[in-house]
Amino acid sequence: MSDTVWFISHAGADRAWAEWIAWQLMDAGHRVELDYWDWGAGDNFILKMNAALERGRLLALFSPAYFELERFTTPEWAAKMAVQEKIVPVRIVDTIPPPILRPLLAPALFGLDDHDAREALLRAVAGPARPGTPPPRPQGMLARMGGGSGPRLPGSLPRVRNLPARNAAFTGRDSLLVHLREALAAGQRVGVQALHGRGGVGKTQLAVEYAYRFAGEYELAWWIAAEDPALIPDQLAALAARIGAAPTGTLPAAAVELLLGELGERSRWLLVFDNAEDPDALASFLPGGPGHVLITSRTPHWHTHAVPLDVDTLSRTESVALLRAQGAILTDADADHISATLDDLPLALAQAAALLTRGLSPADLKEELAANLVQVMGQGHPPGYPTALAAQVRLTRTRLETDHPGAAAVVDALALLAPEPFPLTTCASHLPDQTSTLLKETVGSRLGAVGAVERVARHGLTRVQGGTLQLHRLTQDMLKGQMTSPEHDQARADAEALLTAADPGDASEPRFWPAWQVLLPHALAIAPTRLTTSPGRDVVRRACWYLMERGQPRPARERLQQLYDTCLQQVGPDHVDTLWAANDLARAYADTQDHERARVLDEDTLARRRRLYGDDDSDTLVSARNLAIWLWALGRHEEALALDEKTLETRRRVSGAEHPDTLRTAAGLAVELAEVGRVEEAVVLEEETLEVQRRVMGSEHPDTLNTAYNLANRLAAVGRVEEAVVLEEETLERRRRVLGEDHPDTLITAYNLANRLAAVGRGDEAVVLGEETLGARRRVLGLEHPDTLSTAHNLAIRLAAVGRVDEAVVLGEETLEGWRRVLGSDHPDTLEAVGLLEWLKRQQAEGEAF
Repeated sequence: MSDTVWFISHAGADRAWAEWIAWQLMDAGHRVELDYWDWGAGDNFILKMNAALERGRLLALFSPAYFELERFTTPEWAAKMAVQEKIVPVRIVDTIPPPILRPLLAPALFGLDDHDAREALLRAVAGPARPGTPPPRPQGMLARMGGGSGPRLPGSLPRVRNLPARNAAFTGRDSLLVHLREALAAGQRVGVQALHGRGGVGKTQLAVEYAYRFAGEYELAWWIAAEDPALIPDQLAALAARIGAAPTGTLPAAAVELLLGELGERSRWLLVFDNAEDPDALASFLPGGPGHVLITSRTPHWHTHAVPLDVDTLSRTESVALLRAQGAILTDADADHISATLDDLPLALAQAAALLTRGLSPADLKEELAANLVQVMGQGHPPGYPTALAAQVRLTRTRLETDHPGAAAVVDALALLAPEPFPLTTCASHLPDQTSTLLKETVGSRLGAVGAVERVARHGLTRVQGGTLQLHRLTQDMLKGQMTSPEHDQARADAEALLTAADPGDASEPRFWPAWQVLLPHALAIAPTRLTTSPGRDVVRRACWYLMERGQPRPARERLQQLYDTCLQQVGPDHVDTLWAANDLARAYADTQDHERARVLDEDTLARRRRLYGDDDSDTLVSARNLAIWLWALGRHEEALALDEKTLETRRRVSGAEHPDTLRTAAGLAVELAEVGRVEEAVVLEEETLEVQRRVMGSEHPDTLNTAYNLANRLAAVGRVEEAVVLEEETLERRRRVLGEDHPDTLITAYNLANRLAAVGRGDEAVVLGEETLGARRRVLGLEHPDTLSTAHNLAIRLAAVGRVDEAVVLGEETLEGWRRVLGSDHPDTLEAVGLLEWLKRQQAEGEAF
């Protein structure tokens, strides 16, 4: 055996060639290192590759895929060229290598028969070298595959086969194909893989490509149309007769039994069950033995009989390649736009590519997709696919309705919501009274909802995970476009009912935020003008409140404005829905610094609630508190203070001292007391309020954190700075955990704490926190936002205080320029920045002189 170790460098798409070459080299007495034979899970790829290149020679399998920049093959051959070591190349596909490699002679192995290809390979690596004894079998994957011989030349087909025609335009899916090959050949007695996914995602095309790409690994490859289990026995009986396992004319049941027994004794066979939908019905046809079974299916429920492998849409790079595979001429921008419009779905992309090759220009195609998506997707069907996308969706929806009408109603409703996972199983027992009978019967109980999820999954219209259903956007468009007007109205009503049933609860409560994050896109998917029930309006309103709690007031304001205007028109200004929409819209105005509009709206709301419900009503008191906030923001401090004192007194009398609304009013009043100079009173009131909030609402509730933040400021103002620092450190930690690093409340807490740390002599910590806060504000608010510039101004002072004067000067110059652009040269903040920069430069000069 030769001492030289040949490291086989190849692209994942060319794995079949790599295996064939490795077998030929070992059979000729050479030592081989092949990554997926010899490297295990957890190995460092880069270190293993470097070690292989150091101790052996590199055999490079040239192909178009090999020279793609993102592949690991690039550093492999580049490393060899860098040290001027010889690469031994062979061409497995006709390709033009990069200029640096073109001088190398690369003999072709493609287009030859098995014997000639072997001889060309051996001549390339040093000529024939046959051992006197049989070669050792590899200790990795292939040694466990079964069978007595190595693979045939890639591209050669099994003698026994009935495979569908190969799709010449197939592109992409390299990683899935490699994963599939590794999984099937991983060492189980029989490998069974189930490719599952929704219609049009390319499961059958992937199975066909696998069968051809790795045909050299099999002596038998048989395709079975498995959608109707009753037709499977005849197809397997034909195979039994073909290989002599059963005489021609044997009854199908007996032939199947004989075939399964024969396959149990054979190796190197592949059975493909295409479009199988019932795992239990297929189970009796799955053979044992050292062979491979590949299943394509829409249902994901294969865990008992196979290893499921989810097939999703293409990557954008693969989508673009598919569009161009049939010869369409596209700019990168057009290809990206069309791929995005079609959500990278293979069937839709194949249809688009076919239209482009028939004479439709990219501009015309984009215009047609924008105007008539369903019509475009109904145009014929591309090679390899049985139907067009529109027809496929229509057929599947019809089958689902026949199988489970309630599940079809759920799918129709989801078509009008967002293309994101919807938590269907959480809707059980929460459906509103207005819900249709069919929907109530379907998801009115948790078991019913689970059954509906299972039926929908079986038909492959959605993705299913953890009780959620997710409709692909393109599928949604197909379903919506095929609905009649009455069907659309019913789907809209059902969508509103599902939305209402999934309402997580109070959007001010952090414990509900994870659920709101899931429901948010659906709550924003239905236009407020299309809502017809109070529960439906409430869930949209609370979704907007969640947005404001998470620091996103602008999108909330836009949606709340639409909701308020709709309520005015549909139910009138005194309706409870209108008044609550006005309440939340006023907050959105204020959160976007439009305090005057907030005041006007809340004054009107307060007047209406007083007239409708009385002065002591809880909703009236909410409006009174809100109005006080906007009055204060507008500088009308005495009015705000008087209104809040009266509101707090009424709250305590009506709701009790520990009611959350009472505590919220008390916390707001304390801020106002401090602002008018009554700081000691403010401290006492905030300490009392914080203690009760922590006990009643928890230490991490946003209201509790607001009070803690305000109290820290008050403590510092009365000289209790060390206590203020401790409280602010706790508050920052909790706000980071609850609200996130970039939330406005988190950043203002960090900003204040940095100043406080500097005041107590913890300068280095103040600088670190100031740098973190400046980076976050620049990222979130932009370089020239006033809060960003204020943070930079203070950080410059802190940097100078710890001796980093040069950095402070640079930051001071940047900050001054920012203030000048934002506020002008004469603004007080700009003039203060001028004074700071002059002081910093004096400090810098004194340091240089010293």
